[in-house]
Amino acid sequence: MKVRRTVDKEAPGLGKRIKQARIADGRSLEVICAEAGISRVYWYDIEAEKVRSALPEETLRKIEKVLGIDLGVNFDV
Repeated sequence: MKVRRTVDKEAPGLGKRIKQARIADGRSLEVICAEAGISRVYWYDIEAEKVRSALPEETLRKIEKVLGIDLGVNFDV
């Protein structure tokens, strides 16, 4: 039997790091959002750290993949 556990992890400054990586990437926001499957409004909310609930890990991993970076958020305790 499998048991699923959901864990939230604080990641101070994550939005700022995502924004810096996006700018350094050089591609347009529209292209990056399309590749990540994220709307522009949601992307801006992530960068501004205004996401109403916790950012899903799946979304974080999509952002990392599209930008080709590791944002250093590790869920292993």
